Amino acid sequence: MRTRKRLEELLATNQDLDRRVSDLETLFELGREGEDVSADVRKELGALEEELRREEVRALLGGEHDARNAIVTIHPGAGGTESQDWAEMLMRMYLKWAEHQGFTSIEYDRQAGEEAGIKSVTFSVQGDYVYGLLQSEIGVHRLVRISPFDQAKRRHTSFASVFVSPEIDETIEINIRPDDLRIDTFRAGGPGGQHVNMTDSAVRITHLPTGTVTQCQAQRSQHKNKDVAMKMLRSKLFELELEKKRAEARKLEDSKLDIDFGSQIRSYVLHPYQLVKDTRTKLEAGDVNRVLDGYLDPFIRSFLVARRRDGGAA
Repeated sequence: MRTRKRLEELLATNQDLDRRVSDLETLFELGREGEDVSADVRKELGALEEELRREEVRALLGGEHDARNAIVTIHPGAGGTESQDWAEMLMRMYLKWAEHQGFTSIEYDRQAGEEAGIKSVTFSVQGDYVYGLLQSEIGVHRLVRISPFDQAKRRHTSFASVFVSPEIDETIEINIRPDDLRIDTFRAGGPGGQHVNMTDSAVRITHLPTGTVTQCQAQRSQHKNKDVAMKMLRSKLFELELEKKRAEARKLEDSKLDIDFGSQIRSYVLHPYQLVKDTRTKLEAGDVNRVLDGYLDPFIRSFLVARRRDGGAA
């Protein structure tokens, strides 16, 4: 049904593009007859160009699981409050991006920082081709700025890692032996009401053979939290298997690189100048605040183009 829905949307898009081209031809014909249609032509061409850019990006997504939803995990690097605040800024950036795209976001687990920011967060983004798009974000992200937490107003460099895995549904079999799991329950922290904070409703699941850990405290019910944590575990284990198939020589989970100098995929500089630079594609943007507000499309597109040029899906 999911495949059928995507094919129906593809046909509808093709029909819509045909209609727009036909409308433009009609406008050009009216212009040749002397009518002033310049404003309408500019409007239609702009809308058509935007639609073609979206379809061009979609055409670059040919991976087996690119069309799936995504589960995103963000961890700060060393540096305490500075990096934890940066991790929260990244979370906001991706949630804003999802909002701009019309996608749905669901937070599964968040560990708040001691003073500000977050120690970790896991959330899903649901929509067409989300996993394929967000693969561009896997890795270490670097921030340079004047610290709002430093009374001397010195410049600080912070790091945070982003990892993305495809959300796996029940049609894909992932064999998980019950004996390989350790399931712990604990009291949820943070906001959520008296029931959430007073009962052991949060669930943490550890897959002993791989050391993979997932946890959820977003739901009031321990049973529901366990279901979500298992769903996240299946997705992470599936991603591990994908990594093995992609390249035996490459270490599993690119985001497990040292969250430090030299390992970043993208740098965000707020001082002494403003610049976002992707170290893989060399794409640069001067409006850092716009990027942090979720306008990631140029970086996602350039990554997909480079990946196709270099030999296909990562």
